[in-house]
Amino acid sequence: MAEEKATTEEGTVFVGNKPPMSYVLAVVTQFNSGFKEVSIKARGRAISRAVDTAEIVRNKFVPNAKVKDIKIGTETLTNEEGRTTNVSSIEIVLSME
Repeated sequence: MAEEKATTEEGTVFVGNKPPMSYVLAVVTQFNSGFKEVSIKARGRAISRAVDTAEIVRNKFVPNAKVKDIKIGTETLTNEEGRTTNVSSIEIVLSME
């Protein structure tokens, strides 16, 4: 159920099933194009990939990027059979100081 989009909104990277380096490239590109803040969003099993993305960006590519905010939550989704399930979600906001 994870999204496959790299970026749709300006300054936001949606993490899905691709390898973390794909999303790292998207985050670094956002910073290089002038954004002071980039939001990394994921839900479900992609949450660990989002955390990996944020840590790789901070430790290897943009060492002066700081974690400004982390938001966690639960989204209720309805599948094809009409059942509702709860899916965890995370948003990590990185900012340039």
